[in-house]
Amino acid sequence: MALSTPDFEAWYAENHARLAATLAVSSGDLDLARECTDEAFARALERWQRVRAMDQPEGWVYRVALNDLRRRARRRSVERSLLRREHQPGTVDATDPRHPVWEAVGALPERMRTAVALRYVADLTELQVAEAMGIARGTVAATLHEARRRLGAFLQPDSDEEVVPHA
Repeated sequence: MALSTPDFEAWYAENHARLAATLAVSSGDLDLARECTDEAFARALERWQRVRAMDQPEGWVYRVALNDLRRRARRRSVERSLLRREHQPGTVDATDPRHPVWEAVGALPERMRTAVALRYVADLTELQVAEAMGIARGTVAATLHEARRRLGAFLQPDSDEEVVPHA
């Protein structure tokens, strides 16, 4: 197989930036997001004949990227424990990382952060989010509903409710 094909290049150009932004919002780490995005697209290129025949190749690449992101995050966590370093909470890097909404999203639990990033940054449908996360569509809907509730309460100026930080 050739190293690149015109249909892969067009698909890559259309989807790469959005996936990287989605992972950045989900993880709060732009460099890690870029690494996982690049790895996912490299795997897609290796399997392009099979991936392009899928109904939702974007869902496949998102799932690969999220799995890589989780694996790397777990590894980093173990390394930090072994080195006895304290966890330094990262900031969410997105279009305007200083915007309070990204800080609030960064404080959501992992599943909610990921669902919010896939739905509202990557602009995936609930069905595509479900496929990328490996969960049921109803679970995505419930997760997004709860995330919106928490974010709405957090972002209201008169609200006493706090977003529960993720571990």
